[in-house]
Amino acid sequence: MGHTNYQGALQQPIGSGFNATSTAQEVINGIDLTGKIAIVTGGNTGIGLETTRVLAAAGATVIVPARDLEKARKNLAGIPNVELESIDFMDPASIDAFADAFIATSRPLHLLINNAGIMWVTLRRDSRGIESQLATNYLAQFQLTARVWPALKKANGARVINVSSHGHQFGTFNFEDPNFINRPYETLQGYGQSKTAVNLFSLELDTRSKPFGVRVYSVHPGSIGGTELGREAPLELFQKMGFVDEQGNILPEVLASLKNIPQGAATTVWCATTPLLNSIGGVYCEDADIAPLASDNEISPGVKRYSLDDADAKRLWKWSEEASGLFFSIS
Repeated sequence: MGHTNYQGALQQPIGSGFNATSTAQEVINGIDLTGKIAIVTGGNTGIGLETTRVLAAAGATVIVPARDLEKARKNLAGIPNVELESIDFMDPASIDAFADAFIATSRPLHLLINNAGIMWVTLRRDSRGIESQLATNYLAQFQLTARVWPALKKANGARVINVSSHGHQFGTFNFEDPNFINRPYETLQGYGQSKTAVNLFSLELDTRSKPFGVRVYSVHPGSIGGTELGREAPLELFQKMGFVDEQGNILPEVLASLKNIPQGAATTVWCATTPLLNSIGGVYCEDADIAPLASDNEISPGVKRYSLDDADAKRLWKWSEEASGLFFSIS
């Protein structure tokens, strides 16, 4: 296996000096991104907006693809070095159009931050029949990364950061029925499956892309207050997960564990910029460090070994090419 993270071989903290309370600004202090080009999907709300703000302040040109351009323009007002473009992650043609337009500029791409995502939604599918959480949280990442690959390679030292979640522990990837055709839809399983896919993709992409100077990371931002991510989730779901009481009030111990948005963006920014990861890739990170392996038998901190499995990572790559109709050749 060499220096890959298959089966979690590299999955241990490296003593970054940061922790769960570190902010995006703190982890990037002293780093100059002048001349660097970044794409941040979902970069106009929540932790994506904070990621955009911090990278731009460090000198990067940040391209933000967004579905609601009016909302994005308002949220991004006053941030320098930002370019706003149109995209819809449930529409494969829209992803292709955005990527084609970027490639046509002939610019290198130093940072691709696949941050956009949805969570705990009712069952719906895209035009290909792909369940929406899987389509948005994962397959759109695969498609966009494949389409901008020439620009990543051109950077001579690029990083791809795929936003995952501790929620990957809700479910493995169901290769027999990923789109809930023959099994009842359960939104937590759908969300967990999509985030397990992100981890497997990050693992395999890093293995294939590191000879070309492109390193890849998956990120758990933490449980964060003040975002729009869970806006569709019913109260009953939060109660089932033990987040709120019978009246819908968030439990004090849950509230105390939440990160704010600057803290939630820290691990993404750390993975994008820290020199400590110059020779390490394919790892799952949280709290601005490489995360430990989680317990195999229960939900616990860290990353599940099943989402770092080499056979499943290769199988998912093949499934993704078939599902997207896109052959992703790393060359």
